[in-house]
Amino acid sequence: MKNRNHSLIFGIIHWAIAICIIIILITIFLRLNWMNKNHLAGIIQNYLSTTNQSLTQDQLIQLAKQIRKPMWNWHIYIGYVLVGLFSIRFFLPLFGTMKFKNPFNKELNFKEKFRFWIYIVFYIGIILSLTTGMIIELGPKDLKKPIESIHVLSNYYLIGFIVLHLVGLLLSKLSTKKRSIPEK
Repeated sequence: MKNRNHSLIFGIIHWAIAICIIIILITIFLRLNWMNKNHLAGIIQNYLSTTNQSLTQDQLIQLAKQIRKPMWNWHIYIGYVLVGLFSIRFFLPLFGTMKFKNPFNKELNFKEKFRFWIYIVFYIGIILSLTTGMIIELGPKDLKKPIESIHVLSNYYLIGFIVLHLVGLLLSKLSTKKRSIPEK
């Protein structure tokens, strides 16, 4: 594989996307764990019981949702940022930078083809995640529930991709060849 010096724009977009994805994952983790509506409702109920006050379970859930809403808004805002970053990423090849490679190219070895197919799966997954997220936020409300299911499922690829990406970087660093980050 040839060495390639990546442009500044490539590095900025790559790291901006990586940081956004990390923030998105943190908001998902918080929502599923510490900021889970049932967990928060339990904390509120425990506190209220010490003050001889009470709320119905529905009221507790609504209050819990309001408490976590500002945190969840970050998930939505960062989703919009990702839409913008990926739009830039997909338009850059039209201007001659950050070209996409053809995984069907017979000159590529197995490792290169595998890497390119992993990126294709990543891009399809991210497009599905971002599209369903935009439909949830901006689309008709009657589509929200079925689209949310697809949105949640479409994000499972992300953890696998991150693991493969980090393992690939580690193997690249451990190899005897000195090279820059592989081109996509």
